[in-house]
Amino acid sequence: MEFSVLGTSGMRISKLALGTATFGVAPREADAGRLIGVALDAGINAIDTANAYGNLPHFDRPGVEQASQRQSAEELIGSVLRHRRDSIVLSTKASEPVGPGPNDRGLSRRHLIEQLERSLRRLRTDHVDIFYAHHPDPDTSLEDTLMTLDDLVRSGKTRCYGLSTYPAWQSVEALWVSDRRNLCRPACLQVRYSMAARQAETEILPAALRFGLSLVAFSPLAGGLLSPAAVRNRVYAGEKRWGGGAFTESQLVMAERLDRVAKEWGYSPAQLGLAWTMSRRGVATAIIGAENEEEVHTSVSAVEVMNRLGPEQFATLDEISSLPVIDPAPRASRAVV
Repeated sequence: MEFSVLGTSGMRISKLALGTATFGVAPREADAGRLIGVALDAGINAIDTANAYGNLPHFDRPGVEQASQRQSAEELIGSVLRHRRDSIVLSTKASEPVGPGPNDRGLSRRHLIEQLERSLRRLRTDHVDIFYAHHPDPDTSLEDTLMTLDDLVRSGKTRCYGLSTYPAWQSVEALWVSDRRNLCRPACLQVRYSMAARQAETEILPAALRFGLSLVAFSPLAGGLLSPAAVRNRVYAGEKRWGGGAFTESQLVMAERLDRVAKEWGYSPAQLGLAWTMSRRGVATAIIGAENEEEVHTSVSAVEVMNRLGPEQFATLDEISSLPVIDPAPRASRAVV
């Protein structure tokens, strides 16, 4: 495993992080602990979660316990990390709806403090390493949100904070506000970034490089699009994992082309897709949504593949990824009913 420094925090994070959005569903609760152990033993030191992961209705699937009967992803993580907490870079998030009340969402001081306290109880720890503002909140001033995040850092309940799915202009504004008010600055930006989704390169990546922010790439395999056909053709792949739509025709054309190149080079498409994302300048880590142990091992092997590939091979992957692709927008916050 290789490690990157997260922004200017000095904290080192593995090039791959374990994502837990569908924990309790895929993998099921009984298998989640073992999957975490496999990831940690393979060298991954980062686990990414959120207060809205795992046991909300939009994760429901036939044959799986309903949301009200499942533990949250945070609870599943907390049940297995007690003896390994100190070696892990643990992150969680808040802003998505987690209840029916008018204050059960957003980035207000009330919601952020309340939700981090609840997350810490579920995770069975006294702090997280990164606390993300999960999505921008148009009803709360950016200054109020950043002042709250600064207070949470200074209280020791999070070691640093990040911004997730924020546009470039608002990320830069966050730096201006932080400097003007003498607040802790964000350490990283969590963004959708993969061979199938390169929109971040237009403005977000240049801003991050200019101001010393790391990118944390989520969905580096585009929800299984850049995985072998058996994964890509699952009933629940892509945005369907949380109630969204299926892959588009142009996305499937790109995936088939990657399949052919992967076969020619002797790798899996997932290895190439992850190697491409991890190799991009400014990317500190890529969050994998592995559903089983085999997918963890394939993902970890992509680190070595990244170091094997030459400039011409990366140029070929760039050409494949430059095909017109209609990528779904980040999912909007859903009301809980």
